[in-house]
Amino acid sequence: MSQALRILHRDDYLVAVDKPAGLLVHRTALARGEREFLLQRLRNQLGRRVYPVHRLDRPTSGVMLFALDPNTAARLTEVFAERRAHKRYLAVVRGIGPEHDRLDYALREEDGSRPKAEMPALEAVTEIRRLDSAELPVRVDRYPTSRYSLLEARPLTGRRHQIRRHLSRRGYPIIGDAKHGKGNHNRFFAEHLQCPRLLLAAVGLAFEHPLDGRHVEVSGALDATMTTLFERFGWAGHLPLDSVRESSCQSLLPA
Repeated sequence: MSQALRILHRDDYLVAVDKPAGLLVHRTALARGEREFLLQRLRNQLGRRVYPVHRLDRPTSGVMLFALDPNTAARLTEVFAERRAHKRYLAVVRGIGPEHDRLDYALREEDGSRPKAEMPALEAVTEIRRLDSAELPVRVDRYPTSRYSLLEARPLTGRRHQIRRHLSRRGYPIIGDAKHGKGNHNRFFAEHLQCPRLLLAAVGLAFEHPLDGRHVEVSGALDATMTTLFERFGWAGHLPLDSVRESSCQSLLPA
């Protein structure tokens, strides 16, 4: 039997859960052999239908919001479409990332329906901030030591693989990214640091509640893999905690 999903917040209209890394949100033609999905597990756990209103990539862990009825789903989908929802991610990347940067690179959609060259390039903006860094006395690439950063990423648009593609293009690929990352660093983390997965987590989600417009902020703790790595690298002070804050006026996600 699958382990119960961690519920971060629930009311009569919506529920926020912690999505495990490696779990698909729902059935897709690109993964016909899969038998387990977040949507199904949450539905079985709650004993009722649930409706996803945004997405997380399969290898990404973290905060995922579902509506509990079709009307709420329509309203929340509108909130996300109109950019009245704000997401906060933590990523472990190769290199010493910038203190602050705004990545404004248009991206072509990657839906697999037609060649990329035929897909239009769409606006994509991600704000990043370096929270910490570490230098290891080991040669993974061509240098005698290896440097890594903990970055905060806040996507202002919602393109597929946006954070992963933006950071790779900027020169700071996320560790564990098989498609956009660096294989030698991915292998080093998998074999020597017990991190065989994408080190990207959605740790914060702020949005307008569809019932009364109050501002809701949901924060989720990291899983055991990333928590252990943060502690090993001396980054424990950046570990997020499970929390929910509600207010009548808009505020910022916790730093």
